[in-house]
Amino acid sequence: MKHKRFKAAIIGGSGYGGAEMARRLLMHPEVELVRVASIDHVGEPLGAVHPNLEGATGLVFEDLTPAEAAKGCDVALLALPHKVTAAKVPELLALGVKIVDMSGDFRLRDAAVYERFYGAKHPHPELLGSFVYGLPELNRAAIREAKYVASPGCFATTIELALLPLARAGLIDGAVVHVQGITGSSGSGIAPQAGTHHPSRSGNLKTYKPLVHQHVPEVVQTLGDAGASGVELRFVPVSAPLSRGIFVTCFVEVGAEVDEATLAGLFDAAYEGEPFVRRPKKRLPEVVAVAGSNHAEVGFALGPVSGGKRTVTCFSATDNLIKGGAGQAIQNMNLVLGVDERASLEDVGSWP
Repeated sequence: MKHKRFKAAIIGGSGYGGAEMARRLLMHPEVELVRVASIDHVGEPLGAVHPNLEGATGLVFEDLTPAEAAKGCDVALLALPHKVTAAKVPELLALGVKIVDMSGDFRLRDAAVYERFYGAKHPHPELLGSFVYGLPELNRAAIREAKYVASPGCFATTIELALLPLARAGLIDGAVVHVQGITGSSGSGIAPQAGTHHPSRSGNLKTYKPLVHQHVPEVVQTLGDAGASGVELRFVPVSAPLSRGIFVTCFVEVGAEVDEATLAGLFDAAYEGEPFVRRPKKRLPEVVAVAGSNHAEVGFALGPVSGGKRTVTCFSATDNLIKGGAGQAIQNMNLVLGVDERASLEDVGSWP
């Protein structure tokens, strides 16, 4: 007898994140996508907006309230913009459905920090801290028991994976960590803007939100949860002429006693057995190796001793839409529902 599949709804399905979640759900062995809500393209088939889904489903975009969209579902996947999500979530809480949220509205636990970095007062500060932070490599056990999960940001995921081994080992307590993160254009969303559409982005590199990006407090909070106290992050994001991918380089000083073998042991211990994080042994991380997949790559390089210190550079690469976004949301959904964490995510990216 065929077992009953879980039912899922996507709320905010017309963007790139919604497209990737729909793609993963449409091939999911344990979960059925039953509804896609959006205020845009109402009545149109999913394939009319997301060409890769042409003919893959009969679903259409529906203009529904969150409660209408999630009615009868086991899980609601939210792909709404920051600030919009926070106003919609209470309606879903009343429904009792499980939630995986891709916005930044429930990642932080401090309302004052949220207001500073997102530019608005949180409409429901009493709910901050009620969502488990959805980085499986740190919080897998808590995610499995959670009803509400706040999936991490794309830059945050990539930086955190680069630094988690050092944080757990106490090597960055009180440290100032300098980070440069290079990102693809899909991270800017589906709506074209003067600074993000192709003619201004192609062949160009430029920074934006230097030192004030909204993922800074998220990373600091997460590194603290991993055991690193007093970390300060100096983060400069850079937009690149890629459609997909993030590559981060983190610079931090450690004691002269830290050597290659120590670092290799920390990285291997952190990610041994992790289904979606790997440390290549004969090269450093590359975007092309992970683009189109839910995999992340991490690595490091160690500088010479100078003044009793050594500089460690930690590298990490992800696909910003998948491990940095919708794929990780599906990974969290799998954990919350108690199905195989890898379901619908095991495919590798294309090469070249």
